[in-house]
Formats: sequence, structure tokens, C-alpha cells
Amino acid sequence: MTYSQAIVTAILPLLTVSLTGCFSSHRKDIEAFLKPQEVNVTAKSYILQPPDEIEIHCSKVPEIHLQRQQIRPDGKVSFEALGEIEVAGKTLKEVANTLRAKTLDLYSLAGDEPINVRITTYRSKVFYVLGQVYLPGPKVYTGRDSVLTALAEAQPNPMAWVQRVQIIRPSSDKNVKPKIFEVNFDRMIAHGDNSKNVLLQEGDIIFVPPTVLAAMAMKVEEMVRPIARAFSGVYIVQAGGQGQSGGYQR
Repeated sequence: MTYSQAIVTAILPLLTVSLTGCFSSHRKDIEAFLKPQEVNVTAKSYILQPPDEIEIHCSKVPEIHLQRQQIRPDGKVSFEALGEIEVAGKTLKEVANTLRAKTLDLYSLAGDEPINVRITTYRSKVFYVLGQVYLPGPKVYTGRDSVLTALAEAQPNPMAWVQRVQIIRPSSDKNVKPKIFEVNFDRMIAHGDNSKNVLLQEGDIIFVPPTVLAAMAMKVEEMVRPIARAFSGVYIVQAGGQGQSGGYQR
């Protein structure tokens, strides 16, 4: 038995147990998540933060109509006629009310909502797709991001255990446990099973674990690589020494 085979034989049982036992998903935790078909809008109370970008719609006030502003690091936007306006930490409706109060000094505005504020670019809030995908990392949260769209964009790689994708909603309250459930992405795309295709929220985590064989291969590589480098170094030293010795004999 070779050294590599011995390592595989030794770690395979442990790795299998650790991988199959490390998931802490709970079926009922899915109840904390909304589903796309159940709601038309999910970000009604979206809180603006830098560097979100907004656009103002108010045809009666040309100074601000169709003005597009990126929220500055200090949380403000500015208009020539109205000055600086604090928008960070506010909803779109709150910003519209602030603008209305400012413009009433210059214009007479009729109607309940004469000013409309829209988000043109979502940048301040993210969710995460991690693990065995081609495009891991933070993803911009828009309020309509689902598990299916997130995984389709991140693209699980051949090492992904797509039958055991973990959907995690962390908790900022130490007394409240995170919500975790499991998704079979293979069944979702192969059979159109959208029963667990939930809408994501800011801060949610999608973790795509490696298969048992993929995890084993990574573990073996992790253990063998330092040894291989050591033997490679010995070979280089020996080869260099032999060359020098041959040159001396000449």
C-alpha cells in the first residue's frame, strides 16, 4: 500500500462521518423564509445606505427631476437648490417626504405623493454564496433574490454536493438560533421542484459543501502537498550536488 493510499484509507471513514454529521439543518426553519410566489414585493422597507444610488422623479421641480445621486460615505446627497439632505438610514418614502418639505419653500406641490424616489442601483446590502461554486462571495441584495437565481449565478462546480446545499439565516441576537435548512439543488433544476426556492434576505448565506470524495481529495492534497514539496526539494539538492561533483571530477 502506498503512502497516499494509506492516508485515504485512514481519513475516509472519519471524513465521511464528519461531513454527513456537520449539517445542522432543520426542516421547520424554512418557515422563516418567504417564497417568490407568495409576495410581489419584499423590500418595501429597504433602508438606504452608502453607496446605494437613487433617482428623483418630480416633474414640477426641474431642479431635482430625474436627478440621480449616489449616497456619499457621509450618508448624504446634495442638490444645488435644496442643499444637502441626509438619506442614509431612511426608506424611500422618508426621503421623498424630506424632499417634499424642502421643495415646499420653492414650489407649490399638489397630491399626496408629488415626489417619487427610486433606487437605481443596489449596492449597500449583500448576501453570500460560499463553498464549491465558480463565483463565490458577496452578492448584491435586491429584495427579489431567490435560492435558484443565486445558485444559477454562482454556478456550482463539479466538486459541489448539490443535494445538500445549506441555506443559513444568521441571527444577531445571541438568544435566537440561526435558521438553517437544506436544499437539493439537483432536484430543483432537474425536476422543477421549487418547494424550497425561497427569497433571500440581506446577510443570508448559501453554503455549497463539497461531496465526500471531493472533500477527501482536498484533504489528501492538503496532507500530501508539504511532503511532495519536501521530496522535491531533496531531489533538487541531490541533482545539484551530483552535477557539481561531476564537474569537479572533470
